[in-house]
Amino acid sequence: MPVHPDTPNLFGLTQYDGATSFFDGAASLNQATGYAIVVGFGAFFTIFTTILVFLDYRYGGTKQTSEQFNCGGRSIKQGLIAVDIVSHWTWAATLLQSSNVAYKNGVSGPFWYAAGATVQILLFGILAIEIKRKAPTAHTVLEIVNARWGKAAHITFFVFCILTNILVTSMLLLGGAAVINALTGMSIYAAAFLIPIGIILYTVAGGLKATFLSSYIHTVIIYIVLCLFAFMVYTPSSVEQLGSPGKVWENLHKVADMFPVDGNLGGSYLTMFSKGGFIFGIINIIGNFGTVFVDQGYWQSAIAAKPSAAHTGYLMGGMMWFCIPFTLATTMGLAALALDLPISLAEAGEGLVPPATAVFLLGKSGSILIVTMLFMAVTSAGSAELVAVSSLFTYDIYRTYINPKATGLMIMRISQVIICAFGLFMGVLAIVLLEINVSLGYVYLLMGVIIGSAVIPIAYCLVWSKCTANAAITGAVSGLCLAVMSWLVTAKCLYGEITLATTGDDYPMLTGNLVAIFSSGIICTVISLIKPDSYDWQTTREIPMVDDTETGFTEDGPDSAAAMEHAYKWILKWGGGLAFVLIVAWPCLALPAKVFSKGYFTFWVILSIVWGLIATVLATFLPLWESRQVLITVVLSLISCKRADPKDMEEFGKFAGKPGVPRVPGGNPFVTPDQTVHNPNPNPKEADVELGTKAAEPAKP
Repeated sequence: MPVHPDTPNLFGLTQYDGATSFFDGAASLNQATGYAIVVGFGAFFTIFTTILVFLDYRYGGTKQTSEQFNCGGRSIKQGLIAVDIVSHWTWAATLLQSSNVAYKNGVSGPFWYAAGATVQILLFGILAIEIKRKAPTAHTVLEIVNARWGKAAHITFFVFCILTNILVTSMLLLGGAAVINALTGMSIYAAAFLIPIGIILYTVAGGLKATFLSSYIHTVIIYIVLCLFAFMVYTPSSVEQLGSPGKVWENLHKVADMFPVDGNLGGSYLTMFSKGGFIFGIINIIGNFGTVFVDQGYWQSAIAAKPSAAHTGYLMGGMMWFCIPFTLATTMGLAALALDLPISLAEAGEGLVPPATAVFLLGKSGSILIVTMLFMAVTSAGSAELVAVSSLFTYDIYRTYINPKATGLMIMRISQVIICAFGLFMGVLAIVLLEINVSLGYVYLLMGVIIGSAVIPIAYCLVWSKCTANAAITGAVSGLCLAVMSWLVTAKCLYGEITLATTGDDYPMLTGNLVAIFSSGIICTVISLIKPDSYDWQTTREIPMVDDTETGFTEDGPDSAAAMEHAYKWILKWGGGLAFVLIVAWPCLALPAKVFSKGYFTFWVILSIVWGLIATVLATFLPLWESRQVLITVVLSLISCKRADPKDMEEFGKFAGKPGVPRVPGGNPFVTPDQTVHNPNPNPKEADVELGTKAAEPAKP
């Protein structure tokens, strides 16, 4: 909605009459608060997660090895996996950009943001179970690519994976820095550089386990703040312009009468017939396939999960995450419209719609809540990105090409160095992006153009035996070239020039995103069909571990190899079915409503709030319930000062399965314990290790 300085506020908020922006360069909090939040929270979570990891080691029996540091012991249960997925997928853009599209397009914006970014998580559940079936000892997705397709494909997709991590981390820092700057006056450059420092500290201290623990705390805080804002807007409160879905509905009608939305049915904000919303939905769906399927962080969570928790954790995580952009944007984005807040296009593009609404509702308290919520999202997702990058460099560069005989301790130390280096690099890159005026919204739309061409080849690596290395490489690289070319050509043809503004428009971005994923898929498929492979995944099943042989598999029960076939069929049915409901059935069923009636809008709002409440309860209590035995053991041991013994470690620590259930000898159900495993490295003699044993220690001088 455009700012209208010549027209008084539509709902009698005279303080905004004649305003051309909401913040107008003035912060509602002081700089000291900004520094306290950025530095203070970073220090707090460093200390907190370090203590938790120490307690888990001393009283829970979990030893901090390289497998624990990078893979979480491959024993994380579904509740914590689901919360980690929510945490990892809740970017700054989730909290900020979702409300921006609601502010621009109305009710269709929150839906298409949520649905368009949930289907990837649901469908990734299929790959999560496939990695357990076909590569149970892998540490990264690129180890699987290397084992199947060799060095050329390995290097090609390494570039795509690193680009993904850089783009995602850039968005986290750009969004976080913009909001902290707007609300506290803290230097935007200082915020962009200091945010990753705090993330580095606690990630280095605890690795992936620390990331899971911090993700739980962060996600619970996000859900609580989300529910608080929803109740403030849609239940009776001191704000007379709001207080019920009916009042918001009336205000949205009045706003649309004065300032109709171009491309929406009747110019209304209350319809799914929205050209802008639909175009955004397509870009969102396609672009986010890249940031899930090509992001090592999601493969990392699948690797860390117990075999029985991989598919259910992703399905639950996707459905729990849906309500964050859906409920938050339906609340904050529509409330900003229903209050006729003078948010400029520049402020909306920087993601400042939720902060503006929060400041109006609660003043300084609202600022603190939104900054806290945002900081939780940025740090939890950021820590997952740091661990993902460290795993890629450690296992796919250092261990594969530099030191194939690296010990577990060496790998863990290299991982910690990479976390520090990448965190500092991203702080500097964020400052550079701010200097050239690249916004959060621009990077969000650009993602699919840059990394979308890698999606289908990477998925084929685990699901299609006929796909060849040449087809995968050609599809990914040519898809990227065609996508960038079509993106720039469309901008030039439509607007006559290539600038940040023209290339960031909907149609060039839509064209680039579509070309990236579809051209790559077609090229990869056709080449593979012309000269198909016939792969049996044996080399991916033989990827060696370093200093641990536990994969979480048991000889029988839900964590057995036999149960994985049932799990695969289950996730195909439910993951595919729910994806169809979200992006096809639901919007089609909402179209007959045309412009929402007051009753239909009330139902829509209640659904969003109930969904948010259910997700909050699950995120808060399910991980605690699943870990109750560990928690009780740690608390009792702490009280009695009794350290864990080997039995405690076996029952409650890094190993999966119920006590007394035999585990698979050697940890890998797909090869025999005495089988030599091949690691595709430059020196085969040095790369062969005996399954169930550590890599050989380097000879002492």
